[in-house]
Amino acid sequence: MLQQLFSPSVQHTLDLIGIFVFAISGALLAVRKNFDVFGIAVLAEVTALGGGLFRDLMIGAVPPAAFTDFGYFITPLLAALMVVFLHPHVERIQVGVNVFDAAGLGLFCVAGTTKAYEYGLSLTSSATLGLATAVGGGVLRDVLANEVPSLLRWDRDLYAVPAMVGATMVVLCIRYDALTPFTSGLAVVTAFVLRLLAMKYHWRAPRAWNRRSTVREE
Repeated sequence: MLQQLFSPSVQHTLDLIGIFVFAISGALLAVRKNFDVFGIAVLAEVTALGGGLFRDLMIGAVPPAAFTDFGYFITPLLAALMVVFLHPHVERIQVGVNVFDAAGLGLFCVAGTTKAYEYGLSLTSSATLGLATAVGGGVLRDVLANEVPSLLRWDRDLYAVPAMVGATMVVLCIRYDALTPFTSGLAVVTAFVLRLLAMKYHWRAPRAWNRRSTVREE
């Protein structure tokens, strides 16, 4: 199904772009945490490939694409190398990196959902793995860096919700036999735009209603 939506060369190029941008976010966090070069490379690889690895292992697509395509493995290393030498400049274009990160989020949630469905999962399970594909690498990145994962923190702009919307649009299109290059692209764009709006207007998920905790907030 995925091959019917995009040509293999286009799909591969989009994957590499998403992987590169996700890897930059992991490498930048490693620099802020004062990791050494090896740590920067590890965090870049985990951020870029973690979600896809989890998805492929869950659906039985083994060996995972990250281990069969050399480009998938080397791209995060190139991103890490760039950050090692140019991180002050990369930090200055953080807004641009965030925009591409949002695009990667939209692309990966759609691609992950579609691939999971191809391997026989139900619509709900496919959407769940689509979400995991999009945000899984970021969760692993934060855990390895000893941080509370960003998508669990109330003080961070919405991240998982746009991916959930994109994945849901895909399974609805599958359910009604309407998944085409146009509708899949629309799902990507919707997740992308929602993430951009969340960053611009600082949209955040609500916390517990009528909260009365006396515990000091972290």
